Amino acid sequence: MSSIHHTTLHEPLVIAGIQIRTSNTAELSGQGKIAPLWQRFFAENLLAQIPHQTGNSLYAVYSNYESDEYGEYDYLLGAQVTSAGNLPAGITIATVATGRYAVVTTEKGPVTEMVPGTWKEIWQMPAEDLDGKREFLTDYEVYGERATDPTNAIVEIHVGLEPEAE
Repeated sequence: MSSIHHTTLHEPLVIAGIQIRTSNTAELSGQGKIAPLWQRFFAENLLAQIPHQTGNSLYAVYSNYESDEYGEYDYLLGAQVTSAGNLPAGITIATVATGRYAVVTTEKGPVTEMVPGTWKEIWQMPAEDLDGKREFLTDYEVYGERATDPTNAIVEIHVGLEPEAE
C-alpha cells in the first residue's frame, strides 16, 4: 500500500514539456499515449531542449480534465522552469495550480507498474482517506532522486483536493 501525506502549494509550478490528450480508458486498453510520450521524450532528448529549468526532477502534469477519472485530460511530461519564454517548437507549458494536495508515495518498484497501480488505488479511495474531495483541476507526479532507476523507483503523486470549507 502506498503512503499518504499532505501539502499546500503556495506558488504555482510552471512545467515545460511535451503534451498529449488521453483518458484512463485509453491508457488501460493498451492503446495509451503516455508510454509512447515517455519514449519520445527520452529518444529525442527533449529534456536538454527545455530552457530555464530549475531542479532535477521530471514532472508529469494532469490538467484540463473533461470531468473526473473517466473523462479525457491533458498529460504533459517535462521539467519545472522559471520562465515560459523562448520555448522551442513543440514544447508547451502546464501550470500546476496552488492549493491543497494529497501526496501519495508509490511503493518501490518498476515505474510502469507502481505508478498505474497507485493511480488505481487513488481512484478507489474515499475522500476521507485523501483528506478531501478530488478537485480534478491539476494533479502531478514528481520523478525525483528516488526515481532515477525506472526499474526500482519511488514516485510522488500529488492529487489536487478541493479547498477546505471555511
